[in-house]
Amino acid sequence: MRSVDWAAPIRVLGEMILGMLSASGRFALFLGSLARELVPGLKYGRLIVSQAEFIGIGSLPLVLLTSLFTGGVSALQTAYQFQGTVPLVYVGTVITKSVLIELGPVLTALVVGARVSSSFAAEIGTMRVTEQVDALETLAIRPVRFLAVPRLLAAVFMLPVITVFADFIALMGGLTVAVARIGMSVHTFTQGMRFLFNVNDIYGGLLKSFVFGAIIAVEGAFYGFQTTGGAEGVGMATTKAVVASCVMILVADYFLAEVIFRLIFPAA
Repeated sequence: MRSVDWAAPIRVLGEMILGMLSASGRFALFLGSLARELVPGLKYGRLIVSQAEFIGIGSLPLVLLTSLFTGGVSALQTAYQFQGTVPLVYVGTVITKSVLIELGPVLTALVVGARVSSSFAAEIGTMRVTEQVDALETLAIRPVRFLAVPRLLAAVFMLPVITVFADFIALMGGLTVAVARIGMSVHTFTQGMRFLFNVNDIYGGLLKSFVFGAIIAVEGAFYGFQTTGGAEGVGMATTKAVVASCVMILVADYFLAEVIFRLIFPAA
């Protein structure tokens, strides 16, 4: 009769905990290195502009398409929920609030994060496994300063810009569907947009975008630098970067909402 190894689950759990602690330590060290190289990395202006073009212009078509249908489906679902209970004039109110505070910043960050963090991880990971990162060090070029800082600065700058476009297109999508499918007039929808409008909703959403941009760049660069094992390792690093950035965006969204709308811009 085969004996049962009762210690196996404990060993597995212990290895998982040690792995998480090790990964957390490496991530903390990477953040410290990134913070030290942040100011010196400003000298790579051409790289920052190049990355900003990749993040902004490259992501804009996908973001605008997503935002258009997000605003449209928000209008349909809101009208469905309000039918017979709440005046439809408040459709514009709900869409405006939800897009500016939540849907615009978060969905934009998720779409851009899936595209950009994977690209960062793949590029830096490929350089790591092909020893190009080591070559930079032999040339007295700090890899974090040269590879990570321009990407971080570009992402932090560009994501709020993309979010502004996403918010506008989402509102236009909601207006179009409200007029064409629900039967509302433009005046009624825009009147609802003015109800309960607060400029702090715009500021709060943009503050979220700054943080989301940093998360996308940091996660992509971190997993890129941690890549090992050739092509398979690059694929795993890319997957981890996308998953980590999307999860961290959703987690950070909650805590940012607590800080921004309870402490910085509390309701009157």
